[in-house]
Amino acid sequence: MAHGSQRIVCVGGGPGGLYAAILLKAADLAREITVYERNRADDTFGFGVVFSDATLGNIAAADPATYAAITANFAHWDDIDVHYGGACLRSTGHGFAGLSRQRLLAILQARCVELGIAVHYEAEIDDPEALDADLVIAADGLNSKIRGRFEAHFGPRIDLGQTRFTWLGTTRQFPAFTFDFVRDTHGLWRLHAYNFEDGLSTFIVEATEATWKAAGMDRADEATTARVCSEIFADRLAGHPLLTNHSIWRRFPTVQNRRWSHGRYVLLGDAAHTAHFSIGSGTKLAMEDAIALRDALAAEADRDRALARYEAERRPVVASTQRAAAVSLKWFEDTERYMGLHPRQFAFSLLTRSLRITHANLGTRDPAFTEATDRWFAAQAGVAVPEDAEPPPPMFTPFAVGGLTLHNRIVVSPMCQYSATEGLIDDWHLVHLGSRAIGGAGLVITEMTDVTAEGRITPGCAGLYTDAHEAAWKRVCDYVHAHTNAKIGVQLAHAGRKGSASRPWEGDTALTGDDAWQTLGPSAVPFGPGWPAPKAMDEADLARVKRAFVDSAKRALAAGFDLVEIHCAHGYLLHSFLSPIANRRGDAYGGSLENRMRYPLEVIAAVRAVWPKGKPLAMRISATDWSDEGFTGDEAVVFSRAAAAAGVDLVDCSTGGIAPDIRPEYGRLYQTPYAERVRMEAGVPTMAVGGISSYADVNSVLAAGRADLCALARAHLFDPYWTRHAAYEQRHDQRWPLQYEMGDADHFTPRFEWTPRGQGLPPAGRAPNKPSLPPRE
Repeated sequence: MAHGSQRIVCVGGGPGGLYAAILLKAADLAREITVYERNRADDTFGFGVVFSDATLGNIAAADPATYAAITANFAHWDDIDVHYGGACLRSTGHGFAGLSRQRLLAILQARCVELGIAVHYEAEIDDPEALDADLVIAADGLNSKIRGRFEAHFGPRIDLGQTRFTWLGTTRQFPAFTFDFVRDTHGLWRLHAYNFEDGLSTFIVEATEATWKAAGMDRADEATTARVCSEIFADRLAGHPLLTNHSIWRRFPTVQNRRWSHGRYVLLGDAAHTAHFSIGSGTKLAMEDAIALRDALAAEADRDRALARYEAERRPVVASTQRAAAVSLKWFEDTERYMGLHPRQFAFSLLTRSLRITHANLGTRDPAFTEATDRWFAAQAGVAVPEDAEPPPPMFTPFAVGGLTLHNRIVVSPMCQYSATEGLIDDWHLVHLGSRAIGGAGLVITEMTDVTAEGRITPGCAGLYTDAHEAAWKRVCDYVHAHTNAKIGVQLAHAGRKGSASRPWEGDTALTGDDAWQTLGPSAVPFGPGWPAPKAMDEADLARVKRAFVDSAKRALAAGFDLVEIHCAHGYLLHSFLSPIANRRGDAYGGSLENRMRYPLEVIAAVRAVWPKGKPLAMRISATDWSDEGFTGDEAVVFSRAAAAAGVDLVDCSTGGIAPDIRPEYGRLYQTPYAERVRMEAGVPTMAVGGISSYADVNSVLAAGRADLCALARAHLFDPYWTRHAAYEQRHDQRWPLQYEMGDADHFTPRFEWTPRGQGLPPAGRAPNKPSLPPRE
């Protein structure tokens, strides 16, 4: 952007606006910069602000003078205390700094004076178009008037959280960032507290809407709020009073905008975005925005290109923060769900809630805490670890389900190969599954294996409905049992209305002409545009397909499978009965959830009747259709509970697939929350799948109690020996087959160093210079 005659107006004199003015003036003293703030210079809302060590590093690089003033005044701590169930668990190595918001404003105001920046207080800007400026920075907060004036251009979206919270202060000086969870007659109350200067701490209290109303907080003034919260958290306050400062109860607003700039106007800080207070500070985001805006204006001579660059570079960072914040916000909304956890598992779940801290990362920050967690987890799995020995990582503890014990918690997820002939598998499948069993997983599950010819997705799909099929599968089972420690399961399915399709590499569309066959569904509703309507199943069809599932289960037993998984997911037949998107029936199998569950439950019960009690029966579900009109997370819990009563031992939680135009919200571990919810609310063991690629994530999921097993698909396509390599990196002894011993870590050291990607540095002493598994899935 052209220098010299530049006129910049910043609307909003909070930390973000002032810091933007400071950086832009320091970069070019010829700039004419004016700040307008609607409040007085000594007005402030809230108490303290929090910066991570990484944020402080950014501030130091951007403006050393401001950094020096901040660090001369902040309170620094490394510890987090979690008070829960009468215990206090402390974790260290987290690196945060707290500072009074009023002191931060004073530092920034003084720096503005030093640089000759004009700051006007009690100055409300009602007409931004009247401002004489080349660039107008809208740093006017959550309720930005500038964003409101140009709403059609910025496209704001504001989503309100489900809990209520209030921002208080106290003279109690906490020794660590403190979380507490107290249940009274009204419900559960959450506390987030941290010291920000000598003798002063921020004290945020949060509760569900129901608890908040039951306690009468919807009618409380500030004094009543302080009195009630003082009584609830008397143990933490230790006689110190609570302080108020516009301490109203509210729901957290998550702000997003379709665009961040319009002509000469650009959004910064809360006007552009917010992130839940449980993962950090809005002030931190606003000040980092200011750094990015300064850098973009320095890099581009043209204003519009500079603002586009600012947004392009900053938006992905903010989006990542908001994703982490959304997961963290949800954890606090659902805290009641976790109140039955052991204190150590509860604390681990809390610390890793946003996915930014993983098992491996926490091991680097706080090796003692992580080792204690691993030791506790191993004990729950029945593993006795001597006090002078390192406990195994959670993924390498055994898991018993339905009479079957797996030697570790890694599962090779079902992956269709589309390489069978009339349902008959061949050597490709033997090598595909055999190599992954040798690769070290505790359980290998076959691809979707269909119970009838018309139940296949494509002509290349595997089946288990003839003697030849059974014999071919027996060959695979015998190989896995003879040469590996893995167990093997079969996923039984019927494609329903998604059948009669071409292979993915042939177009993945509905077959036509003589190649096509009649598909079945709960109703005559096509899968999507261009797909034929399935036949709505009548009583004879229902009985025939149920018998086919039973017959295939009998064949699975004869073939030697250790586990059967019934496929009730991804838009295939049994899932289509569950989902009102596909199920429009008016009889006993349609309408209410009870009716829509009926046929899948009948199939489950029939299979359970012929599948031995000493072998586990699993099912895969789509725990949400990602549509308000479809099968929901609430319904998934009800169905899982009913399926467990019908004999299901394990629920494999996937999502989506009911219609081609409905897209899941993809991301790292994006389906794990559904596995966690089913596990905790339905009381049945679960398997997490989807977006899992690193052993750090696997260990995090397991140690936090989010699932009992982790299934990986694409990771095992990339690397059949994923589990063995993960063991090697974590220095866990998983013996290789005798034929491969010369490739074991005890006999072979790689002639290169490879820094782990996607999961931070491994715990000290656990896996130095080991080849890493890149993110995949």
